[in-house]
Amino acid sequence: MARAKPKLSRREQEVLDIIYARGHATAAEVRDDMDDPPTDAAVRTTLRILVAKGHLRIEQDGPRYDYRPTVARTTAQRSELQHILKTFFGGSTESALATLLDLQPGQLTPETRRRLKKMIDDAAREGR
Repeated sequence: MARAKPKLSRREQEVLDIIYARGHATAAEVRDDMDDPPTDAAVRTTLRILVAKGHLRIEQDGPRYDYRPTVARTTAQRSELQHILKTFFGGSTESALATLLDLQPGQLTPETRRRLKKMIDDAAREGR
């Protein structure tokens, strides 16, 4: 089993989200997309930390460094969700779903309910 990557700070997560949204980015592009951006040096430091933690890799493009995620966003989402399920819900998908439904009572539209039911039915048919 792959070793878990170290957890991210709020700023590290913000930078990683920007790079996932863009697909890849330079330090300047990341800084341009940040809310309340820190100094250029702080952005570059955050990028180096994300590389050291294994979340990003660097490709040199002439004089520029281009940062790219090491795993697809969906892979990272699944990994984090599995961690949350295990840590907070004892591995219970049912408990997690019940909590999600309680967070915003009355927010499920009939169309959303239909789509969720279809996903559950499809998963049952596929043996998941």
